[in-house]
Amino acid sequence: FPVTISAAEGGIHSLARKSDGTLWVWGDNAFGQSADGTIDTSKSSPVQIPGTSWNDIVAGNYHVLARKSDGTLWAWGSGSAGQLGDNTKASRCSPVQVPGTTWNDIAAGQLHSLARKTDGTLWAWGQNFYGQLGDNTTTYRSSPVQIPGTSWNDITSGFIHTLARKTDGTLWSWGYNGNGNLGDNTRTQRSSPIQIPGTSWNDIAADQQNSLARKTDGTLWSWGYSGGGQLGDNTTTPKSSPVQV
Repeated sequence: FPVTISAAEGGIHSLARKSDGTLWVWGDNAFGQSADGTIDTSKSSPVQIPGTSWNDIVAGNYHVLARKSDGTLWAWGSGSAGQLGDNTKASRCSPVQVPGTTWNDIAAGQLHSLARKTDGTLWAWGQNFYGQLGDNTTTYRSSPVQIPGTSWNDITSGFIHTLARKTDGTLWSWGYNGNGNLGDNTRTQRSSPIQIPGTSWNDIAADQQNSLARKTDGTLWSWGYSGGGQLGDNTTTPKSSPVQV
């Protein structure tokens, strides 16, 4: 299996893209994650997903998002909360297209999905119990809904919370906040983006219930759950505001 240039890992399945643009998957297939037209047949070695122009890939718990080089966005696997974005809640064992042709960055949570268009707009769909779609509701969406704003840049997602950075270096979060995941010094769920203090944020990342971000000065910050020391601040205490690593 030749060297890959990008990879993604879902709940119990994995994906990787080769330098020739082909996409491969292995592991659990209970909801059609292998995209080969089958369900319930786990894959113990990589199987190819049709197509040769795949670009970005991300995996939720039991669903997959993948973007092609032409800017089209595709999804498959579990659709129980509308996370495939095809206006249904059906699971799919082969790729279905999410409407639009100018998709750029993509991210996936446990049961929700996000994608940014080339015009800087940000869209979300799927489970919204904790407001993780950022549309000021807790209504599940089976088609993309726009999050306010037009200057979004990086996006990332934990299981049930979301982080996104704007082009001006500001950082925003929304969704579940039970362990301080959102970094706003509270543990209140948010259904609309709230700003994390600071204007020089650069790279961002999110795990199940914690978040990390790097500033332009090279410092690294973390917040949220820390039961296993995930925050890197020499404690196992959850933090609801960024602490420096």
